[in-house]
Amino acid sequence: MTAVSVRLEGILESLNPQQRQAVTHTAGPLLIVAGAGTGKTATLAHRVAWLIAGGVEPSHILLLTFTRRAAAELLHRADLLLRRLYELGAEQGRGDTSTPGPRSTKVWGGTFHAVATRLLRQYGKAIGLSPDFSVLDRTDSEDLMNVVRTELGLAKNQKRFPKKGACMDIYSWCVNARDGLENALATHFKWCAPWHAELKQLFEAYVDRKEAMNVLDYDDLLLFWHGLLGHEQAGEHIRRQFQCVLVDEYQDTNRLQAEIIYRLCPEGRGLTVVGDDAQSIYSFRAATVRNILEFPKHYPDATVITLEKNYRSTMAILQAANKVISQARERFTKNLWSDRKQGQRPWVVYCEDDYDQANFVIERILAHRESGIDLRRQAVLFRASYHSMALEAELSRRDIPFHKYGGLKFVETAHVKDLLAFLRLAENPKDLVSGIRILPLLPGIGPAKARKLMDQLVQAEGKFAVWRTWTPPCEAAQTWKELVDLMESLASGSQPLSSQVHQVRVFYAPLLEANYDYPQGRLRDLEQLEIIASRYRNRQQMLLDMAIDPPSSTQDLAGKPVQDDDYLVLSTIHSAKGLEWDAVYVIHATDGNIPSDMATGSAEGVEEELRLFYVALTRAKSWLYVTVPTRYYTSWSSYHGQFGLPQLTRFLPDSVLQSFEIRNTALLDDDQTPEPELSIGSTRTVRQRTKNFF
Repeated sequence: MTAVSVRLEGILESLNPQQRQAVTHTAGPLLIVAGAGTGKTATLAHRVAWLIAGGVEPSHILLLTFTRRAAAELLHRADLLLRRLYELGAEQGRGDTSTPGPRSTKVWGGTFHAVATRLLRQYGKAIGLSPDFSVLDRTDSEDLMNVVRTELGLAKNQKRFPKKGACMDIYSWCVNARDGLENALATHFKWCAPWHAELKQLFEAYVDRKEAMNVLDYDDLLLFWHGLLGHEQAGEHIRRQFQCVLVDEYQDTNRLQAEIIYRLCPEGRGLTVVGDDAQSIYSFRAATVRNILEFPKHYPDATVITLEKNYRSTMAILQAANKVISQARERFTKNLWSDRKQGQRPWVVYCEDDYDQANFVIERILAHRESGIDLRRQAVLFRASYHSMALEAELSRRDIPFHKYGGLKFVETAHVKDLLAFLRLAENPKDLVSGIRILPLLPGIGPAKARKLMDQLVQAEGKFAVWRTWTPPCEAAQTWKELVDLMESLASGSQPLSSQVHQVRVFYAPLLEANYDYPQGRLRDLEQLEIIASRYRNRQQMLLDMAIDPPSSTQDLAGKPVQDDDYLVLSTIHSAKGLEWDAVYVIHATDGNIPSDMATGSAEGVEEELRLFYVALTRAKSWLYVTVPTRYYTSWSSYHGQFGLPQLTRFLPDSVLQSFEIRNTALLDDDQTPEPELSIGSTRTVRQRTKNFF
């Protein structure tokens, strides 16, 4: 054993045998399959420190991560380890006595795109790229795509041509997934398939325009890095520069990023990749689980080390999670375990409906808070952002502060604002903002004409019949008549609120499809809003609750946090990856929600939904609750009693349910139910009112 390795023993003592084996690996390519909560970051930081301590020059190490913050954290941890190494050497009077200052600052650490930019600045001339190129962010790229789209006359088609955001999504998918346009349209963007020829023309013109402007978008940074590595002289120079390459979150790489790694390390020399196939959940960004699953196939001499000791969760939670992920058709075998043997088994809780679910979750949250688990140490996770609607409303009513992560808040989305604008204009025909919002949705009506129509409505004292005197452009003739009919019906207020929302939704659906990309998810949001409306007795109260001026963040709706700034976390499962909480509540665990019905068209889609569910379960440290509403109202009014009976998620078959406690909100213990209301005349009431003075 070398002097360096002797000194490192003091540092390596904190690692378990599998972590130590990964850190000290020396020969050939290495794949570290790091299960959830198994100390992946610590292992990777120790490996960076080990390499530097073993004599590898920091400038010859490349560390690729998916966020700048992740790279900074890893390198900071490595520096702390190197300082400790120096201190041990000084104490023992041997080894390196040079300054213990941060050495990892010379490591090439950062995201794929940041490293690509740096390399292209240095070596881009070799492939004809001017080093003074500028980089377009996503918004800039969409705007440039729109300029080209307009110049080609594609925006003037009689049929709906994809908007700039959808065009950019298709272009990026083709680049990052290394997928041809025809196949991409056939498999991932079917609604845009009729525009194959026009999109091909647009993308070719977009590429030419970027070249003429000497600009690169995010996709170009990877493409040109890939091309640079294919250049005989420049590629070889870069390969010699990096003696060791480490890649974090390898399961989240796309096909283009994997090809960059293959070109950078064709034989796998000095290559370490870290990831977890069970947490590959970003296929919508073109990430593919195939990269990590096929790593041993691409590098036949690769060493695979699996980290299974979990430092986060109780054994009861891990047993349930292990059974869930064991259903995956293709995976690296691993069974997470923990020294934390004590703990409550996770619960599967059947609730009457969405609102009963919200009530149960809140009661459990408050019970845990009373036992010492702060709100911020608890999280509610869901598959789609709109799944938390009823819960948000109830949290707001009870004045419980919360922060929400993953997508805009429901009432902040453009399509929900549009629908509410119809109701607001019916409630107040002088509402110029709402009128100018909805009128330009109709073809042939611009902001100026919308303003004139609103002035006309105000002069007519809010009588929508006055709009019948206006002759709309021919393309809006039928829609205009339907709009006036709708507004007169809404203004009368003769129908229940849920019926009013239903009327608006039916009228608005074609306009939504014509004005926004990805209409399916947006239409589903409006269906949820219709269900929410059935809980209100009148339009005015609903509009007041939704707020005329939507808050800029979800915690604003719930009210300012209390003085200790405690707040509950609401998050989509995607946004929760990499995080952990003491208590986790996974809501809407029914087929169609988990897995999402949008993902059940292929075996690969269902497989990713299974991994997503697994990610949700493994966020919990001590308490895990999975809630299942047993009915969803399907009619425009829940008062009519029409509802659907959803099925428990397919990811919890009987063999897996054996690892859970099965509960029903209707049968919970008495100590979990609220106190009955106090009668007005009881002595208990008098005493309670007396206490309220203090």
